[in-house]
Amino acid sequence: MVPSYTIRLAPKGCVIIMQDAVLVATSAVLVYMLLWFIVSLVLKRNDVADIAWGGGFIVVALAVLVSRGVATDRAVLVVTLVTIWGLRLALHIGLRNRGKGEDARYRKWREEWGKSVVLRSFLQIYVLQGVLLLVISLPVVRAITAPDAPFAFMDLLGAAVWLTGFLFEAVADRQLLQFKKDPGNKGRIITIGLWRFSRHPNYFGEVTLWWGVFLIALAVPGGWMTVIGPVTITALIIGVSGIPMLEKKYEGNREFEEYKKRTSAFFPLPPKP
Repeated sequence: MVPSYTIRLAPKGCVIIMQDAVLVATSAVLVYMLLWFIVSLVLKRNDVADIAWGGGFIVVALAVLVSRGVATDRAVLVVTLVTIWGLRLALHIGLRNRGKGEDARYRKWREEWGKSVVLRSFLQIYVLQGVLLLVISLPVVRAITAPDAPFAFMDLLGAAVWLTGFLFEAVADRQLLQFKKDPGNKGRIITIGLWRFSRHPNYFGEVTLWWGVFLIALAVPGGWMTVIGPVTITALIIGVSGIPMLEKKYEGNREFEEYKKRTSAFFPLPPKP
């Protein structure tokens, strides 16, 4: 027998609770990003924002959970998934950047912004990142604030999709890290492991896991309204700051151009002959 499910509309009370939770999350993110902005001024490097990214979602999840005062099984599940992902990502980026100078992207912006670097850094890096973080985390907020109810098929499906995405991202990051550790690979393009099937398997994993969280939110009334969360992270990675920005620096690289011809940009697919 195939499990069935329904997408339920949110009653007025749930909408009010969701609004209150978003206000809590907004306040928490504002303080969190302000603290990281201060850290960036002390260290004179804005790439700490990349480390802050994963942790920001943990802050949202915990702030909303504490403000609710009730931890349903679904809330515990979502907070756990977000915490595992956020901690791994922050640790990975922190270790990757250890002992290195500021990331080239941020260094370029620092040079371009000149005397207005402090204000523009705050607004265009930390405030903007905070806004995006809040939008993407809406399924998390809804799942945490939903009334207690038994796990449904969508919860199980969402958890499975999240796990698939998490493993893709974690394994791909690990493979890339090991590849770069080999001095013989300096300046070369990784084309092994998951990178043989996708030019950006880590990005595929991140997008996938957020769709998994959204599926969990679909199990509760009004969860469908948070679809803007996974749509936003998908659009950012595929069309804005993810793939396009990263691949731009490889323009003219012959090895990359050959790799690009035979390898899918996002979805893992068998390489072309």
